[in-house]
Order: sequence, then C-alpha cells, then structure tokens
Amino acid sequence: MATKKISSNGGYDNQSISSLKGADRVRKRPAVIFGSDGIDGCQHSIFEIISNSIDEAREGYGNKIIITRYNDYSIQVEDFGRGIPVDYNNNEKCYNWELVFCELYAGGKYNSSSEDNYEFSLGLNGLGLCATQYASEYMDVEIKRDGYKYILYFEHGENIGGLKKEPYSKKDTGTKIRWKPDLQVFTDINVGEDYFKDIIKRQAIVNPGLLIELNYQTGNSFNKTEFYYKEGIADYVREIAGENSLTPVQFWQTERKGRDREDKPEYKVKIDAALCFHKSVKMLEYYHNSSFLEHGGAPDKAVRSAFVSQIDAYLKQNNRYNKNESKITFADVEDCLILVISSLSTANLVSYANQTKKAITNKFIQEAMTDFFKHQLEVYFIENPIEAERIGSQVLINKRSREDAEKSRLNLKKKLSGNVDNLANRVEKFVDCRTKDQTIRELYIVEGDSAMGACRKARNPDFQAIIPVRGKILNCLKADYDKIFKSDIIVDLCKVLGCGVEVKTKANKEFSTFDLNNLRWNRVIICTDADVDGFQIRTLILTLFYRLMPTLINEGRIYIAESPLYEINTKDETYFAYSDKEKADIINNKIKDKKYEIHRSKGLGENEPDMMSLTTMNPDTRRLIKVMPDDMKLTEQVFDMLLGDNLAGRKDHIAQNGYMYLDKADIS
Repeated sequence: MATKKISSNGGYDNQSISSLKGADRVRKRPAVIFGSDGIDGCQHSIFEIISNSIDEAREGYGNKIIITRYNDYSIQVEDFGRGIPVDYNNNEKCYNWELVFCELYAGGKYNSSSEDNYEFSLGLNGLGLCATQYASEYMDVEIKRDGYKYILYFEHGENIGGLKKEPYSKKDTGTKIRWKPDLQVFTDINVGEDYFKDIIKRQAIVNPGLLIELNYQTGNSFNKTEFYYKEGIADYVREIAGENSLTPVQFWQTERKGRDREDKPEYKVKIDAALCFHKSVKMLEYYHNSSFLEHGGAPDKAVRSAFVSQIDAYLKQNNRYNKNESKITFADVEDCLILVISSLSTANLVSYANQTKKAITNKFIQEAMTDFFKHQLEVYFIENPIEAERIGSQVLINKRSREDAEKSRLNLKKKLSGNVDNLANRVEKFVDCRTKDQTIRELYIVEGDSAMGACRKARNPDFQAIIPVRGKILNCLKADYDKIFKSDIIVDLCKVLGCGVEVKTKANKEFSTFDLNNLRWNRVIICTDADVDGFQIRTLILTLFYRLMPTLINEGRIYIAESPLYEINTKDETYFAYSDKEKADIINNKIKDKKYEIHRSKGLGENEPDMMSLTTMNPDTRRLIKVMPDDMKLTEQVFDMLLGDNLAGRKDHIAQNGYMYLDKADIS
C-alpha cells in the first residue's frame, strides 16, 4: 500500500480543530436537528413552529390557530396567545429575541416551577424556533403583547435591522411568523397539503376545543379547511368507529405522580384514553404532550401488557378457553381495538427517543399506564358483563382465525416446499447443495445433461445446486396454463424453486400461492451455451420467469452466467474473451507480440472442470448479469413481439433488422 510523505503529525495539529458557529450549526448540519435534510426534515421544521402555538393554546391562551401555506412554499403560523417575550431580559443581560430566535437550547420551557411557564409542552428542547429560523431563506415575525407590536426580520439565519417596537392599542395578543424554508439547507421544500392536513388534524384531536384553520394556496385562491374536535380524542374514536362498534366509546382519565428512577425527580403524568371494540375496524394511536408517537415506545408497551393480561384473565375466569388452548396474543386484541391515548407529563422530564419525538421511553409513564389500563379494564368488565362477553368472544374469534390461517399457511408451505432433503429424490437429475442457509444457496439452471456433468464437477457443492433443462422448454407466453403445468421440466423447476407461481388457474393447484419468503435460493442462475441455441433456451427460461414469477425478476433474484466466446492461449497463460471487442483488447493490450492461438469456446458440456469453475461457477472470477428490467412495460412489449402472438410486430422487426443476422442464418 502506498504511503504519503507527511510531517510527523500528518498535518493534523492544534489549528485543525474548528467549530460551527451561529446559523451554520443548523444550516450545515440540518439532519442533526431535524432528522433529515430532505422533505422529512423540512416538514419537521414546520412542525416546530406550529408546536409553539399549540403549547400556548393548551395553557389556555387562545383557542384558534391559523396556518397558511403560500405558492412560493412559504408558511405562516398565527396564534392568539400571549405573544413571545422578545424585549430586554435583565437576568440574561440581553434581548429575549436573541435568545429565542438565535440561541439553541434557549426558551421558556426549562423551569417547570414557574407558574408562567408551560407545565405540559410539545416544544421541549429549546431548539425548534431558533433552528427553523436558522434554516430559513427569510423569517418575518410580528408579535403583539404588553401594549406593543414587535417586528423582527431574518435572512439566511441572520437578523436584519434589529427589533422594531411600536405602541399597540388593541387588546388582542399573539404571534405571527411567516418564513420560507431555505433550499440551501433542505433538498426539497415543497411540502404538500396532505402533510399539513395530517399534522393539523392530529393536533385538533388531542387539543379539545381548539380550532385550527388551514389555508393552502393553489393558483390565486386558497383551499380553506377547519379542524375542530369539541371532545377531542373521544369524538375522534366515534368518528373512526361509526355506527357498528361492538361496544360504546369509553373515555378514561387519570393523573399519577412518580419517578423514572429513585434518584430522579418526581413528576406528574395525565392520561386520557378513548377506546371501543369493533369487528372490522382497528386503530392504535399514541400522543404525548400533543406529539404523535409514531413508534409508540412506553405507551405501546403498556397497552400490550395490560390488555393481554386483563382480557386473558377474563377468559380464564369465565372458562372461555378450550381444553389445552393457547393464550391470546396482542395481535388478537389489536385486531378489534380502536384506542387513542393522549398523555401529558412535565415537559422537561419527558424522555423522547430523539428530537423528532416519535417515541417516549419514560419508565414511570409505562408503569403508570400499565397499572391504569389493567384497573380500568377490570372494572369495565365487571360493570358491563354483556360488553365484556362481546369483547372476549371477538378476541377468541380473532385468535382462532389467526391460528387457522397460520396452520393453513404452514401446511401450504410444507406442500410447496416439501422436505428439502428429499428434493433430489423427487426431481429427476436435480443435484442439491449441502447448506440449508437460503442467503447463500445458488441454483444453476443448465442446458442439458452434458452441461450438467461439467457444472457438477466444477461447482462448490457447499452452496451451489444444479438442475438441467432437457431441450427447449415451452414458450410460456404462447402456451396455455394447462399445457404449461403438464410440462415435467417446468413442474420440476417450480418444485425446486419452492416459492409457487403468481398465476391463478385450476391447472396449477400445487403451486397456486406465491411467497417470496419460500424461495430456497439467494440466486437463480441461468447457464447456457454462448450460441444461438443457448440464447434461445435462455430467453425461453426468462420468459417462464416473466410470466409465472415476475417478482423474482423485480427482486433481482435471477442472473445470467456469461459464457466466454473465445479461449486465447499463449505459452504461459490462457485468456477468456466474452465478446469480439474483449478479444481484440486482449490481443492488443495483454498478449501483444506473443504467439497465441484462438479457439472458439466449446459448449459447456465439453469444457474442463477447471475452466468451468474459473469462467462460470467461481464467485471470485465468474461473470453474472443480474436480470433487472427497468421498464417492465418495454420488456412486456419485446417478449410479446418476439415470443407472443404479435405476428405483425414480429414480421416488421425481422424486416427491419433481419439483415444484421444474415451471416448467422442456416441457408444450406
């Protein structure tokens, strides 16, 4: 390995260390704060601004938020809360606008002891407003509070013109921020209407009585949508359940105090839950301090534990299990459960999995929820025996249906796959490999018995198996299914592959269900001679996969083993050329003035094992082409023209291109 001639410290000295400052802390590393520099990160930056207005409304300051998205991709969020404090801060000896808009980890949500701060807040880390400002092409801020109107303006993370302050005589207060995400920071800022509707609806659901208005500009007009749930999550569950739920919607509440660890501070958690059971609808959603917990975390673990434990206890107490029947799982409960949880806890003690707030990990919250749901379910079942009986019956129906489906799937898998160890006995001339590890097993489909013999000697028997095709197989584009599944070659190949086929017909009951997970091979390699007959056989095999198992092509499981066209021998070395161009390159650049002999490569069955291993079987030296059609429609057209019923297209193709193959035609 070559080494660089460098100084003793390699140029890595005390002046090599640097730090990002100011706006560059976000602009050059947006993914650290927002999770991505793409559209997901841009969306999260928008949510950071909306979340501040949500926190104000939850504290009882304002009951309306107006969100506007303009054609130029800029966004405006207006609330009617107290207004962000931006004037001089005697404690910090600077202006609050500098802290809030220009300092990471600064905000009004760190000290939960102050009655003026936020007890339960969605914004937490003091990052969102500043980080979004830093990541903006511009940000225009208008704040009304304390009898004044304050105006701030930023460009590319830098303040322009300082704080402007003017008297304001009206009584309304609040904050209005308009900004445009910066394409110098994010790769995409075109956030669609669906995203806004999704996050706004979720916030309306968990903030009862809050009206959120969305104005989304399209052309010269605005699409106006309002989101309002008077009773919050209870109204939402009623909306999802409709008229046909097994049980009425239940709304449960509690408040608990505890700590995650003995040496950690005590905090309060409030839990709201709305739920019902349903035959055909299921849904689980978790929110904490208004943040949608897409990945759940502590609430999901609590629900799984409590619901399985309590419903299982009910079934046992009422002798609902059959003799020796296994216990229910959460999948059986989840299949008939509509549940939304909205929890709140002291903001600065919430343990989010990361800044994107998609899961929480607080141990006490999980324990509190588990205990709460166990108790509520126990009381609910006692007080509502008819509803309890319905729930128990439906969960058992789900359980037994799941087990029957699993049993059928396993039986089908067994039928399709059989015993892999006995495949060699059931499929004529198939030679299996030793390993059962599907991630490395390779199946070679070879042309005829002679090629089979050569490949068998050249293969690595640990992971390479071989099946021969005898002659030219059926053209699966033109043959009907009855004929296809009466072909021994095709049926044997389907047995060896093990994954079934993707067509539904009475003719193929044995292979009627396709499952990629049942494919026994990591690679399926088509290995034919490098001549016209070999190419035709290869094309017919590809046609088989294309018609019966196209997923194998789309998933990149089908390969073609390239066979060399020429063997070029010198006194000292042997070269293999896979094309005329490669033959010329070898002669001109590698052999040069040496004496050499050129032999047209023999058919696979006539090759020596060492040559077969070197050119076709050895993973270190062979050449494989992965069959991955980028345009399936074009592939379909080509197959149809060359091998299907498109006779006119085939005639036109031959008329236009046939002259190129006259030297290969057999006209004797």
